[in-house]
Amino acid sequence: MTEMGAENIGTLDETPVGTTLASTLQRRVFKVPTWWRRGGWRRLFGCCTVLSMLIVMYFSVSLFQVWSTGRSHYQGSVDAIVVMGAAQYDGRPSPQLLARLDHVVELWNQGMAPVVIVTGGNQPGDRFTEAESSTNYLVEQGVPAAVIIAEDTGHSSWESLQNVASLASERGISRIVLVSDPYHTLRVRLMAEELGFQAYTSSTQTGPVKGWNNFKRHLQEAAGVALGRVLGFERVESLAS
Repeated sequence: MTEMGAENIGTLDETPVGTTLASTLQRRVFKVPTWWRRGGWRRLFGCCTVLSMLIVMYFSVSLFQVWSTGRSHYQGSVDAIVVMGAAQYDGRPSPQLLARLDHVVELWNQGMAPVVIVTGGNQPGDRFTEAESSTNYLVEQGVPAAVIIAEDTGHSSWESLQNVASLASERGISRIVLVSDPYHTLRVRLMAEELGFQAYTSSTQTGPVKGWNNFKRHLQEAAGVALGRVLGFERVESLAS
């Protein structure tokens, strides 16, 4: 065998088979796409950046609308005042529910509507529903029991408003004002509109939710509003349950 042949054999023996296979796989399987090498990654990054900015802007607009709606108060007349339920303690309204009910009494005394609809079911083990606790308190404050309609099976804002829609259709009620905490009113108004109501809002300003907790609730409600507008509040409710 010639010296050149020996050198060639030595060279071939020194090249690991694994290295050759890895190089082949890298070229054929993990080959960087042409569009990426031509700057496609910049366009992809740009699209992601623009999309992120649009999402942030959309959320920011929703947050501002939650804030502004919570500070608006409808002054006209409607068919019914609808108060959203909150926690009760063995028949006694919680401070949060109490603030909402006191605002309902104010609106009732102003003659805003001939009917008051109270909402909210109960938790397992509770003797009273939120609607029952609300009814008892309103009667104590001088609202006639005959004008109060109770929706006492709902366990979420959407469920309660669905039930209210059924009760309202039987009585020809279509124009309502919704009473709740400021951060909550935009979402329930949009829900009511999705259910066919001509809905307005009047928020209580004496609720116990303050400071950081209030800001956190605004953020949560803004997310709920933003998602509900895209998917529909009924679909969001079904996904959550």
